Amino acid sequence: MCAAPNPPMAMLAELTHRCPLACPYCSNPTELAAKETELSTETWADVFRQAADLGVLQLHLSGGEPASRSDLVELVIAAREAGLYTNLITSGIGLNERRLRALDDAGLDHVQLSLQGITAEMADRIGGYTGGFKRKMHVAELIDQIGFPLTLNAVMHRENLDDLPATIEMALRLNARRIEIACVQFQGWALTNRAALQPRAEQVVEAKRTVAEAVERLRGQLVIDFVPPDYYSDYPKACMNGWGSTGLNVSPDGTVLPCHAAAIIPGLEFDQVQARPLRDIWYDGPAFNAFRGTDWMPELCQGCERRDIDFGGCRCQAMAILGDATAPDPVCRKSPGRATLDALLAEDRQGVEAPEYVYRR
Repeated sequence: MCAAPNPPMAMLAELTHRCPLACPYCSNPTELAAKETELSTETWADVFRQAADLGVLQLHLSGGEPASRSDLVELVIAAREAGLYTNLITSGIGLNERRLRALDDAGLDHVQLSLQGITAEMADRIGGYTGGFKRKMHVAELIDQIGFPLTLNAVMHRENLDDLPATIEMALRLNARRIEIACVQFQGWALTNRAALQPRAEQVVEAKRTVAEAVERLRGQLVIDFVPPDYYSDYPKACMNGWGSTGLNVSPDGTVLPCHAAAIIPGLEFDQVQARPLRDIWYDGPAFNAFRGTDWMPELCQGCERRDIDFGGCRCQAMAILGDATAPDPVCRKSPGRATLDALLAEDRQGVEAPEYVYRR
């Protein structure tokens, strides 16, 4: 039997799928929610109150680009009134000094700014938005002036992983308190562009060395979180700290997911906040209980000493690579699916040197 879960600590509110950028590694689904399906201001405010009552402490306002919502300030006010810590995850496009100061007055706690590259040429090409880098750097200056704590979210892949040392230095110049070095996770649009985005093995080795050195050198000055490429690991990461154990996602149309990519798994039944209370969804929703705990695990995972360390790995990764969400995560060296993953890596090593991306549009 699966023990009753603890309350969730965090909620990701995907306010919209609208975004001025067209990043080829976007983790949002390839079928984006239309503006007409987005939850209203009042519905989101009710969801925030329900989340706080459920036990959620941290609210991450994301998208798409959350600044595409004209009611962003009102949403932050509603979240703060509910007693939630608020983090805005943004490209910076759509923000200016007036709007940032309004968000500050509304009580926004933290800003997480995405970075597509350390030069305008690379960042604008990867983001598919001319002038985006210049605007982003201006927004970073405003964030510093106003006094928001800043996390720089640097998405790394084959084309920019060699720029990692300079990326860390940019975080220091921007007075970021934290940098998340997030190597691309292959879901959504990133899976479409996997061959172009997959880093080379030698890049991964050097990136790990660079991060280890920087963590020691910058201790007390800059917090460095590193999400290494899954495919080069020997064991899977503890995805979401275990399915349905720590956080939940609410999509723009109100669909509640155990993780960002869960909708790719066929056969799961997802609830919507318009039809069912968030508390009931968390504790009794069929999608949340599908892979919660350990009862669902195949025999290989059930008897493994890592069972309660990585919790069986990523269900969406097993689905994406093996077509079976119940299979052991193919990243694991003990998994029969590892051979399939190694074959994909060998194929990617023959991939393009000058990437031709399929942009999110």
